[in-house]
Amino acid sequence: MRILAALLRKELKLMRRNPLIIRVIIAMPVMVMLVLPLIASLDVKNVGITVVDNDRSILSSRIIRDLNAAEGLCVNSVCSTHSEAMTEVENGTSDVILTIPQNFEQNPESLDVEANGVNATKGMLGAQYVVSSVSLTLSQWLGEQGTEIKANRPSVINRYNPTLEYRNYMIPAIMVVLIIIICGFLPALNLVSEKETGTIEAMNVSPVSRMTFVLSKLIIFWVVSLLVVAVGMTIGYLVYGLAPQGSILGIFGATVLFSLVMSGIGVTIANKSATMMQSIFVMFAFIMIFQLMSGLLTPISSMPQWAQAFTLFIPPRYFVEIMRSIYLKATPLTALWPQFTALAALALATCTLAALTYKKTT
Repeated sequence: MRILAALLRKELKLMRRNPLIIRVIIAMPVMVMLVLPLIASLDVKNVGITVVDNDRSILSSRIIRDLNAAEGLCVNSVCSTHSEAMTEVENGTSDVILTIPQNFEQNPESLDVEANGVNATKGMLGAQYVVSSVSLTLSQWLGEQGTEIKANRPSVINRYNPTLEYRNYMIPAIMVVLIIIICGFLPALNLVSEKETGTIEAMNVSPVSRMTFVLSKLIIFWVVSLLVVAVGMTIGYLVYGLAPQGSILGIFGATVLFSLVMSGIGVTIANKSATMMQSIFVMFAFIMIFQLMSGLLTPISSMPQWAQAFTLFIPPRYFVEIMRSIYLKATPLTALWPQFTALAALALATCTLAALTYKKTT
């Protein structure tokens, strides 16, 4: 324990001597949590609509007025022909075309809605918003005319995210990205920098065991990961009003396990790298795979079967599931034991690999 404590003091001195590391640990989580939730959004807003009004009636005017008043919708223009409306779409000024046929007021049965499929998400959701707004207007119109309404609109309740804010879904994921970058890159760069400066040679000829040396590289980043998550949760609550709905201790416990995994991977890559550029490129490749296949951005259920099987070996997958389940749904820890078990097994495996790949010259 005395040797480990001495090595930890050495690591702290190395970090203090490198102001860039301190800035990354403190400034990066603050800046990312303040800015990224506002930018990384799939919320569909400002859907541009072009209306082809062939009816020119009171009802068609009311539909256009209600569309323009709806949140997230904007009627850019009212055209006389479909070709004029297509020109608006081709120019990128409109996302949805609504065609109101002749005599629609006398027979309000069907409307044509066309979406710009270049941006598939905005086109699909924008078309749904238009259909919902028109349906509401028609229901009110028929009720005012004394016509029997065939069906009531269903009642929709949004669980766990009542406002459907995409940033609430992304804030836990952004903390995962920060742990991946900080606890993956910094241990690798720290160790490779010792190789390049030659200070690692003194460690190689010392009686320090492999595991003690690796632990001295990892324990610092346990504390760093807890600090990053604490900063993220604080900013998430103070700025965005989002607080964890479940166990905070569960979040910290999962954070420690995942930081072990990422720092173990970073140290393993550093052990096999001769220069800092080598470790950066290899670590960057792992980070890209982790972010694309962990469920951070794309739901795992929408991936091909072979990709879903491959994600079982992606450590961030389990951390993402734990963070979103505890943060948004208050899932009890007993229901998350498979994810915790997988993270613990991966942490043991990566730390062992980091120790085995460290080659001493004695």
